[in-house]
Amino acid sequence: MLGDEHKHQPLSRDDARRLRREQSDAEYALWTQLRARRFLGLKFRRQHQMGPYIVDFCCIDRQLVIELDGSQHQDHVVYDENRTRWLNAAGFRVMRFWNHEVLLGMEDVLNRVANFLKK
Repeated sequence: MLGDEHKHQPLSRDDARRLRREQSDAEYALWTQLRARRFLGLKFRRQHQMGPYIVDFCCIDRQLVIELDGSQHQDHVVYDENRTRWLNAAGFRVMRFWNHEVLLGMEDVLNRVANFLKK
């Protein structure tokens, strides 16, 4: 994960590439479900740069961002809130899941995403 030094400076494409290489187990598991239009025929991107941020997963067509949070996110609440506000202002809806939700309940996570997209 990116350290605190990246909280206030824009992230680069190189940062996004590094995050794709260093993905967590939960990110890998969810990506296997979302990639190649496997989920509802939608195109998702992973570790995608959006303005000054890199989001875990996004579906541009449906203006949806999916973020996976591990325990380190408890220390970055304000940063995450600011990031969500920025993404919302850019027209994107944000869903957040804990890593353990993905690893222990993938079907539930995918059902929640599908239901969210129906709104």
